[in-house]
Amino acid sequence: MESVLKINDLSRTYQSGSASLTVLKDVSFELMKGDSVSIVGPSGSGKTTLLGLSAGLDTPSTGSVELCGHPLSSLSEDDRARVRNEHVGFVFQSFRLIPTLTALENVMVPSELRGEKNAKEEAVRLLNEVGLRERHGHYPTQLSGGEQQRVALARAFINKPNILFADEPTGNLDSDTGDTIVDILFRLNETAGTTLVLVTHDMDLASRTERIIRLKGGEMVETASPSLASTHE
Repeated sequence: MESVLKINDLSRTYQSGSASLTVLKDVSFELMKGDSVSIVGPSGSGKTTLLGLSAGLDTPSTGSVELCGHPLSSLSEDDRARVRNEHVGFVFQSFRLIPTLTALENVMVPSELRGEKNAKEEAVRLLNEVGLRERHGHYPTQLSGGEQQRVALARAFINKPNILFADEPTGNLDSDTGDTIVDILFRLNETAGTTLVLVTHDMDLASRTERIIRLKGGEMVETASPSLASTHE
C-alpha cells in the first residue's frame, strides 16, 4: 500500500514572551491511500494544529511530516505550497469562497492555478455531482451555507487530491444540512479513492471514518476503530 501521510514524533511549541506553550506532543501515525481518520478531542487539544502541520501549513518544533512522499521539513515554503496544490484538498468550517467569483469560477480556481485545460468541464461535472446544477452562475452571497459548502467540496476535489483535510466541515451548518454535506463528502471521497483526515467534535461524524485519533492536552491518548472508540464515550 502507498503511504500518503506519515507523522513521526510530531510536537509544536509556541513562545509567548518568556513562557512556552506546547500544543502538540510526540504524535505519530501513518495513513495509506484511501484511509479515513477522524481527529477528535476537546477544544484546545491540538486538533487544528495537527491538521495544519500535516498539510504543511505550519512547521513542527520537533518531529517530521512526510506528505505524499515529500518530507516537508526539508522543503521551502514555496515547495510546500506546490506539494499542497498537487496533492491536497481542503474543506474548512468557514467555506472560504472568493466572494467576487461565481460558484463555477470558485471551483475552477485550483485547476486554473495548475494550468489545466479542462478546468471548466471538470468544475461543471463536480457542481452537478454535489447537486448544484442550477447554481453555477450564483455568487457566494446568493447561496445558502449548505450550498456554499457544496461549492467548497467541489473545489476541494477538482485537482483529484491524494488527501483531503476537512476541518469541522459541518461546524457552521444545521444538523440536517450537515448530514447532507457529510454524505456528499464521503461519496466523493470513496469515488476518488482519496485519503481523508477529518477534524471534528461530532462523534457521530467521526464514527463514519475507519479510525479515530483522540487528542487530549496535545497528546495522542487513543487511536482506535470507531466501534472501540465509542465505548470510551
